[in-house]
Amino acid sequence: MCANARFSDKFLIFVAMRRFLISIFALCIASFAAAEGVKAPKIVVGPYIQACGQNEFTVVWQTDCDAVSWVEVAPDDGTHFYNTAREQFFHTIHGRRAVGRWHTVKVTGLNAGTTYRYRVLNKAVVFNPKSGRPYYSEGKGSDVYRRQPYRMRTLCDKAQTVRFAVGNDFHDKPETLEQLFSKDVITPENYDFVLYNGDMVSKFETEQRLVLGVLNPSVAQFATQVPLFYARGNHETRGAHATAFSDYFPTSTGLPYYTFSVGSTFFIVLDGGEDKPDSDIEYHDLVRYDNYREQEAKWLQGVVESPECKNAQTRIVVIHIPPKSSGWHGEAEIARLFVPILNRADIDLMLSGHIHKYRFSEAGDAVYGCNFPIVCNPNRTRMDVEISSNKITYKITNTEGVEITNEISIK
Repeated sequence: MCANARFSDKFLIFVAMRRFLISIFALCIASFAAAEGVKAPKIVVGPYIQACGQNEFTVVWQTDCDAVSWVEVAPDDGTHFYNTAREQFFHTIHGRRAVGRWHTVKVTGLNAGTTYRYRVLNKAVVFNPKSGRPYYSEGKGSDVYRRQPYRMRTLCDKAQTVRFAVGNDFHDKPETLEQLFSKDVITPENYDFVLYNGDMVSKFETEQRLVLGVLNPSVAQFATQVPLFYARGNHETRGAHATAFSDYFPTSTGLPYYTFSVGSTFFIVLDGGEDKPDSDIEYHDLVRYDNYREQEAKWLQGVVESPECKNAQTRIVVIHIPPKSSGWHGEAEIARLFVPILNRADIDLMLSGHIHKYRFSEAGDAVYGCNFPIVCNPNRTRMDVEISSNKITYKITNTEGVEITNEISIK
């Protein structure tokens, strides 16, 4: 019995030592791989500016591997970016640094109407499968040594004139998007922001469809330096990837409907959902937009009663689908739920798309039942809008250079 016990003890010690040595070996291999084999990430989409306000903006981009990320920000004061350590803002989720391929960093504490320089930085991350310990690559950032850093301007709180460009219903036409919203036209000197008013893709089936059809052409032309706002259209609600919309286009509310201000102009961006009844066979029993619009209407009621809305000189509503009580279900629900609230809010103009042709409706037009004018911008055009103290002017341009112009007096 004693001999057997001694043998058993020695065997257990041998097994324990073997496991210990294997663990040490695995740890050494993992450490070596972490130190020598983890490649620095590359930026494959972006960066682009989202949720811009008077004192903040958000930067979104994608890397080719899992990484932690951050943004460095500097004033546009003529000093080199490397002149001093720049303030850093990190991608975190509930206090923990986020690890992933998509990065969303909110920059805060800024001055209104001010130009800032920024760069985005990443470190690839791999985790030891046993211990969960992270290993990092070297840090990799956008080049500010051989190239100029990115620049952007926060929205101005005292702007006397507001200028922006609107596009809608491009339906997967990146070449047309790049032509109409080219970097030679869309500059921070000419525009405060760009607004996409829905249906920029025909169906949100995959991330790649959004990247190729919308994000890449926008980044190539203007979106690293001119803020981009997005009003979801009914076609962005379709497809297997549709529920991820807000991951790419964060807002101040965390929802596809939100508000923002430029100078004394207050913008209300609404989400009309789908255009047919929820029960329609096209939606495969996946949508509940009737309830969604009901909740949105409650939010809208609070918005129009807010000081920001009441004290604004000009109020603009943006929604992809225009209201029409005798129209399709989505149009009728927008007319039923949103229009009565908006009719009491001294709205100066509604911007819509959806119908793929130009239509201007005067305030009081029986077709829409609104006491404010509505402009339906045609598909695959650029609408340049300018708001001053007493009027709103717009010019709509297509790829052939044909223009439509109009002027609306502000009450």
